[in-house]
Amino acid sequence: MSLLRLSPLLLIAALAGCDDAPRFTEAEPGEALSGGETTVKRGDRNAFSLPAANLSHERRLDFAVGNSFFRNPWVIAPSTTTARDGLGPLFNTNACINCHIRDGRGHPPEPDASNAVSMLVRLSIPDQPPYVEEIKRLGVVPEPVYGTQLQDMAIPGVRPEGKVRVEYTTHTVSFADGHSVELRQPQLQITQLGYGPMHPDTRFSARIAPPMIGLGLLEAIAEKDILANADPHDRNGDGIRGRPNRVWDQAQQKTVLGRFGWKAGQPNVNQQNVHAFAGDMGLTTTLQPVDDCTAAQTDCRAAPNGDGENGEKEVSDNILRLVTFYTRNLGVPARRNVGDAQVLAGKNLFFQAGCQGCHTPQFTTARDAAEPELAGQVIRPYSDLLLHDMGPGLADNRSEFAAGGQDWRTPPLWGIGLTQNVSGHTQFLHDGRARSLLEAVLWHGGEAEKARQHVLTFDAEQRAALLAFLNSL
Repeated sequence: MSLLRLSPLLLIAALAGCDDAPRFTEAEPGEALSGGETTVKRGDRNAFSLPAANLSHERRLDFAVGNSFFRNPWVIAPSTTTARDGLGPLFNTNACINCHIRDGRGHPPEPDASNAVSMLVRLSIPDQPPYVEEIKRLGVVPEPVYGTQLQDMAIPGVRPEGKVRVEYTTHTVSFADGHSVELRQPQLQITQLGYGPMHPDTRFSARIAPPMIGLGLLEAIAEKDILANADPHDRNGDGIRGRPNRVWDQAQQKTVLGRFGWKAGQPNVNQQNVHAFAGDMGLTTTLQPVDDCTAAQTDCRAAPNGDGENGEKEVSDNILRLVTFYTRNLGVPARRNVGDAQVLAGKNLFFQAGCQGCHTPQFTTARDAAEPELAGQVIRPYSDLLLHDMGPGLADNRSEFAAGGQDWRTPPLWGIGLTQNVSGHTQFLHDGRARSLLEAVLWHGGEAEKARQHVLTFDAEQRAALLAFLNSL
């Protein structure tokens, strides 16, 4: 992070070299407004579902219509409901909201669940010739029969691809004061394969649905400001090697900066939505005009679709525009208790451990943002949107464009303290393995190992302060 872009209080913290150096003694000006002028001031179960605070009444109408397409279920074609038909043939859910419940965080399936719903399983096989074109366009080589995502549901007459179960093994991590925390390691089980065995070298990656808040603001950060934090060769010697992912932009037909997804595999909100429609619900768009069926899935390829008479796809350009507007303009909730003594103590500990090396606190969005309300906003996402090697403990061993098998994009922390209120659980990380924020911290390895070891020296009071800070975000 460039020191020139830090506020005075952050500059003090960044330059301080020992634990007893003066740090944060009061809240920074505007610190509670995580989304700048877009920030919404609500902390209940609907805190993630509100329009940006600076949207006009007229613009809120488009937001509401986009919301309706995000929430309401799609149906099987052919149907009299032509604006919402074409579901499947293979899919994971019939509505966006089923994964992003109240626009919040997904979770792994319970042991007795019939479907994974808000957790997906990505598939691929190792990169090797002659798959150059697939790697360029998709970032991965698809599993030959099942593609890039396992769909555990299907319309009548079509076989689902399989079923997903998750079991766990556990181990214990101890703090210096003897306090112990049990961590659980997920073990994926794919059963009832509908189209025969998978490639023997198939890589699997479980992904829970991330929160929807602030996506338009993240998209509005200038590329140069993201790249300013990259340090792939660790020139400053702090052990942190943030790297950008470079991904394929389907609309522009070129490689660009990746920002979205657990490995930053998508370049913008619109393309993220296009791939969610295709992979999660089997819905075609102009940008993704073919159903998510492989050549081996003949019943899937023969099923009816919901394309319009004039070649309009199942998700029309106008519906996609409205859904993209909605997902760009979901407001970020305001922080709570930013001046509380315990929260400030936790903030100091967060910086002392070096967590801000990846979880960059602050950016200012560009003036040429996709929506005027998102432009020129001072935002506090606590993410650098870069890839970091998080060590073997979190590895899925699956590459995605420039992301390796141990690499993950730094997830934004804004709103994380409201997860229980919004989503009804506290399950974190890409596969929901962490059952608390403390567990999530203790799973950090690789480039974050030094920070993790620092946290393991914390006593009960310090742990409580760190969690108070995180829960204030």
